[in-house]
Amino acid sequence: MIGSGSGGAVVAGRLAAETDANVLVLEAGGTDQIDAVLNPLMWSTNIMSERDWGYMAEPSDKVNGRSLILPMGKVVGGGSSINVMIWARGHKNDFDFWASETGDEAWNYENVLEIYKRIENWQGTPDDTRRGTDGRLFVDQVQDPNPIAPAFLDACGTVGIPAYDDMNGEMMEGEGGAALANVRIKDGMRRNIPSDYLWETLKQPNITLLTGATVHRIELDGTTVTGVTFEKDGEVMTVGANERVVLSAGAINTPKILMQSGIGPAAHLGEVGVEVKHDLPGVGQNFQDHILAAGCVWEYNTPLPPKNSAAEATFFWKSDSSLDTPDLQPFQIEVPYVSEVHGGAYEVPAGTWTIAPGIVRPQSTGEVKLTGANPEDPVSIDGGFLKEEADLTALTRCIELCREIGNSSPMAEFVKREVMPGALSGEDLKDFARNAAGTYFHESCTCKMGTDEMSVVNGSLSVYGIEKLSIADASAMPRVSTGNTMASTVIIGERMADILIG
Repeated sequence: MIGSGSGGAVVAGRLAAETDANVLVLEAGGTDQIDAVLNPLMWSTNIMSERDWGYMAEPSDKVNGRSLILPMGKVVGGGSSINVMIWARGHKNDFDFWASETGDEAWNYENVLEIYKRIENWQGTPDDTRRGTDGRLFVDQVQDPNPIAPAFLDACGTVGIPAYDDMNGEMMEGEGGAALANVRIKDGMRRNIPSDYLWETLKQPNITLLTGATVHRIELDGTTVTGVTFEKDGEVMTVGANERVVLSAGAINTPKILMQSGIGPAAHLGEVGVEVKHDLPGVGQNFQDHILAAGCVWEYNTPLPPKNSAAEATFFWKSDSSLDTPDLQPFQIEVPYVSEVHGGAYEVPAGTWTIAPGIVRPQSTGEVKLTGANPEDPVSIDGGFLKEEADLTALTRCIELCREIGNSSPMAEFVKREVMPGALSGEDLKDFARNAAGTYFHESCTCKMGTDEMSVVNGSLSVYGIEKLSIADASAMPRVSTGNTMASTVIIGERMADILIG
């Protein structure tokens, strides 16, 4: 198992607990048992720290020449150890699309819903149709929220967005709505995915977790996987794999490792001096991420302290009523959130709060490529952000919607003044959007499931043309799920475990 994140921890933990397989988990990062991971309000201190791979997209004129950061967890638990702890299942239509792309009905919403019900220990409003209460994964609604969060739900009602008791229930089977966030926070502490899949299992003799182990490549005999070469404490070593290697290194490192191993687009591998072992043109293509713009900001009348992870309320809605699925997901954030451009252009005082506009059904895609044949050579990442005009249109509509909500009467008691952006339109609004655009840190889709020539894995998550190799992380998504991607990545891990265990 390469990676211990939201997909890898699930597969490794279940295989070790439910079979007699010997499982080795290789994790490039270190321990998750530190305050920066465990304290929900400290999540942002992990970004660009040693617990983050530190990736950045190449500069793009679509975001006014900016290079957007792409945080990826380099720590036990991967993204589930550095994210904002939001448990967002995805929309019904996401999984029905995955099923249609793969030709495998096991991915449809009806079947995925049964997995969610099996694994969840839901603490919120009971819903026997959609929520499970006996599973291993503790999921709760934010507790004792900052009063600005329920006010935000009332404010959404002023623009026609209905409020729901549960962001993952009926709301995500239809047109969308507003809700307090589902979170992975228990007794004031983060619950990352290993806490529920790995830690008890690691007491068993048939599973080993190696931290500080950076994978260089997958070893092949022809097109059959024989093992993995990795580096730990300055020593390069190879370990054999009798049954299977499962790649769960994330949507940047999974294609990187495949290409370093000679599995990927033959022309590109030849350009960077990698011997081609198997021509698989889709590796590294179809990069997707959600846009989160920073942001629409107001000054508090009386500053209030942030609660939980400081992001407690959200909505899913459509930028265009003709869409089949909500494409917008802003978050109300209880602290100032501004880009590096607007931090200098606007005077943003400390006692401010934000509604961050978000796009969760982007049309734009990018790619991940190698720059050389050596493992230490950096990757080049074209994020594709706002490449398609439809995404810029959706983002500007979302900014307008967020301003309308923030300036509505239910928010008035929390507003001294609007700090940014103010009433912009036309090219000025588009320019603000390009300077505000960041990402939700939901990198995905670079080794997509499917049946076309650009697909990397089939519906069973096996890599095309390579024996004994599977992928179980967000890179396998054919299209990024609607909302924060931790939960849908756990579903990929659960499906992988079900397939391997039989």
